[in-house]
Amino acid sequence: MPLPEKDAIIFHPIGYIRSPFETPEGMPIQPSGAKDVAGKIELHDALKEGLQDLEGFSHIILLYHFHKNEDYHLKVKPFMDTEERGLFSTRAPRRPNMIGMSTVELLSIEGNVLHIRGVDVLDRTPLIDIKPYVKEFDAVPADRFGWLETNAKKSESLKSDERFANK
Repeated sequence: MPLPEKDAIIFHPIGYIRSPFETPEGMPIQPSGAKDVAGKIELHDALKEGLQDLEGFSHIILLYHFHKNEDYHLKVKPFMDTEERGLFSTRAPRRPNMIGMSTVELLSIEGNVLHIRGVDVLDRTPLIDIKPYVKEFDAVPADRFGWLETNAKKSESLKSDERFANK
């Protein structure tokens, strides 16, 4: 279901996320299920100057491209439920713009390489942006969690399966 290209926005990877996950099957579905999974970010060398002062943050937000996905459906059966849901009420990986987001722990920076923990993405995932996590900005108080109210804790133990594989 392609979107109109009239207002196309073009992003280029600023680097790549490295993880132990070569295929989507069996990998964590959220960072909460990957708490101890180590990975790294290989930022393009020309951008490493932009890492200045980032080491002062314990966590960072990664925006990335779901590069292995090909299409999407507006109704999906999410990993944490058996009922079909509207795509935008889920964190399903197959989306109109295939953009993913994860908050990970920043362990260290060596040159253009960031060592991270809590990585829940495929190896060699193209990175679009890095933002520092700040609890006063990013951890907003919320009092409604929709259908995830009773299912969110499942993210710590559920693993990816074939339901979002390209077919």
